[in-house]
Amino acid sequence: MINGGLLRDAIISAAHSISNKKKSVDELNVFPVPDGDTGTNMSMTITNSVAELENLSDDTDCSVVASTAASALLRGARGNSGVILSLIFRGFAKGLAGKKEMDANELVESLEQGVSGAYKSVMKPTEGTILTVARESAEKAREMLHSTNDPIIIMEEVCKQAELSLNETPKLLPALAKAGVVDAGGKGLLIIFEAMRDVFKGGEIVKADAPAPKQPVTVDTFAATVGQYDCEIHFTYCTEMIITKKADADDSSKLRAYLETIGDCVVVVEDDEIIKVHV
Repeated sequence: MINGGLLRDAIISAAHSISNKKKSVDELNVFPVPDGDTGTNMSMTITNSVAELENLSDDTDCSVVASTAASALLRGARGNSGVILSLIFRGFAKGLAGKKEMDANELVESLEQGVSGAYKSVMKPTEGTILTVARESAEKAREMLHSTNDPIIIMEEVCKQAELSLNETPKLLPALAKAGVVDAGGKGLLIIFEAMRDVFKGGEIVKADAPAPKQPVTVDTFAATVGQYDCEIHFTYCTEMIITKKADADDSSKLRAYLETIGDCVVVVEDDEIIKVHV
């Protein structure tokens, strides 16, 4: 069983780990737009949960840890990859609702809920991306339930499968094969899963590196980066917003349908209080 304190530490360690390695993930970013920000976006998304998680005590229930993280990730989600990452952690909040500790079955259900939510939220799910890595990892976790009830062993196999799936992404997505890279979002997810696994196995929390000097992205440098690839960008700006829901609000399907007529890479996610939009 994994208790709340361990789950809290695992997510904090994952946030530090992806933050430390964000530049290497950014350098892989060629799909859907080669703008070199996937690692940064995933880092900013999960790091938004750290301060709130650090305020939770060791005896906090897993359900509280998971819901705290999910809410913070959704509010802090940056970019397409960040919103998808927040949905994977929202799966943990759903799978662990009311649970003090997390067993193997609940780990598997949490992963599956996260994958299901991620696929439903994306305008046009594309295989060979973070979605594939997450889905195949969850499928492996379900398979492992036939041979073990140890969540740590299952998490170990999830990481192995995530790496295998990541290495196969260029075969599924021509843009990756042409650039000679694996999917950036999938790589970021692997880093996060591995950091969580290490804490589950008794490892120490990864420490955050000192912040590197910021390198602003100018119009010229962005154009030069995009110019390396064969792509046509119809909508050149990314818009993100948080909408506060009214008590009697409809679901977000009408909003999403409208956004799909005026933009692309649409991801619309909601919880009980807000709607998070990326377009």
